Amino acid sequence: MTVTLRPLTEGDLPAVLVLERELFAEDAWTREMFAAEIAGPAKGRFYLVAEDDGQVVGYTGLLAPAGRRPGGSQADVLTMAVATAHWGRGIGSALLDALLAEAANRGCVEVFLEVRVDNPRAQGLYAKYGFSQIGLRRGYYQPSGTDAIVMRKPIDSAASSPASREGRA
Repeated sequence: MTVTLRPLTEGDLPAVLVLERELFAEDAWTREMFAAEIAGPAKGRFYLVAEDDGQVVGYTGLLAPAGRRPGGSQADVLTMAVATAHWGRGIGSALLDALLAEAANRGCVEVFLEVRVDNPRAQGLYAKYGFSQIGLRRGYYQPSGTDAIVMRKPIDSAASSPASREGRA
């Protein structure tokens, strides 16, 4: 398997929406939501897809301000998903590595995210990367009303991922 990461384009939206509906059912983002995100200011947004043999098997998005600010700024992971048939192959880690590297490159000092309380697999990935739980948003995901765990990770550009902490890139 050779997975490549590249910027998400409008042409990817049909495949992304299939994954979105498969993985998130009633809380799935709409085509209009994705289109607005990728059409938004590129300096504040960063969206990627993971491709395996020309097929979109994952995607992710980051909101991070453009330019460095005194004292740094924060970034927010907006979405991340990997097709269930591709779980356990390191795609989620590759996507998260790319987001954290981009956040560090943009001068961010911390990254926040929300993750469903009923998604222990994602929670485990984020914890492995040094995210810690800092709160709970009741009824965050709509229309299901599912709660979200709020997580935060300080950015240390020298050690943003488990691989880099272990001396592997």
